[in-house]
Amino acid sequence: MNIFILSVGEQIYSTKRIYDEARIRGHNVRIINHTKCSIKLSKGKRGVIYEGENIIDQADVIIPRVGASVTRHGAAVVKEFEMNGVFSAARSLGILRAQNKLRTLQIMNRKNIPIPDTVFTADAEDIDEQIALLGGAPVIIKLQEGTHGMGVMLAETVKSAKSIIDTLHSMNTSFLLQEFIKESNSEDIRALVAGNKVVASMKRKGLENDFRSNIHRGGSGSSVELTKSEKEMAISAAKYLGLPVAGVDMIRSKRGSLLIEVNSTPGLQGIEAFTRVNVAEGIIKFLEKRCLTKTSKIRR
Repeated sequence: MNIFILSVGEQIYSTKRIYDEARIRGHNVRIINHTKCSIKLSKGKRGVIYEGENIIDQADVIIPRVGASVTRHGAAVVKEFEMNGVFSAARSLGILRAQNKLRTLQIMNRKNIPIPDTVFTADAEDIDEQIALLGGAPVIIKLQEGTHGMGVMLAETVKSAKSIIDTLHSMNTSFLLQEFIKESNSEDIRALVAGNKVVASMKRKGLENDFRSNIHRGGSGSSVELTKSEKEMAISAAKYLGLPVAGVDMIRSKRGSLLIEVNSTPGLQGIEAFTRVNVAEGIIKFLEKRCLTKTSKIRR
């Protein structure tokens, strides 16, 4: 296959791993900096212009690695490829949905996937009522758009919650309130999904005195075996968002596992290191199975 990896840097660990594994398996691979792509719309014809050429017809498969700061532009580039019949490891709509935490949780809730109790409001007047809806403090306050644990705050008292919420309202910043799951013990689970399979899964543990478990915040990880229901939850969540390849984050609570977030551009460095699973190879194998017929022609 001709594979395009949409990424801002060829030396980024995840980009390089996917590139290397695809080459090992005999594919033609090219890294495309999607931030330098232009979309040309003219007379019903499609065009993605990169380094002076129209590359819209050159890819069989694209693997988007779109960062949070360029989500809309990246999703627009992905959409143009999709409209030309190219299979994407992350659908453009899925990228936009996953970047918005509220939209993700709305979809999960509608599909009856368990999530922590969540409150969203633009009303800055009745904070006490909003906190009470979650059973009182402590509560988690999350910016709607944020990655690697940034924009996630723990308010241990109603007073501190009010202070944070007042500040966010004054900055016209959109956020969520979420119940604090004490028994999760600053741990969560990341499942790497490719199609109808969980390729690898790890437990992440936050630093001491930090309720966030993100590896990028200095947390540690270890391999973990998922239950059948957790595997089904992760696969279903990725499917509902339109993400053939995704990182699905869950926490374990007294009432069972709860989905907290879905990532359309999951990092591979932590999960490969802690699980010893070749996740990049798993992603390429999924794309082969999805896109190649017995005659090695692309199934559009």
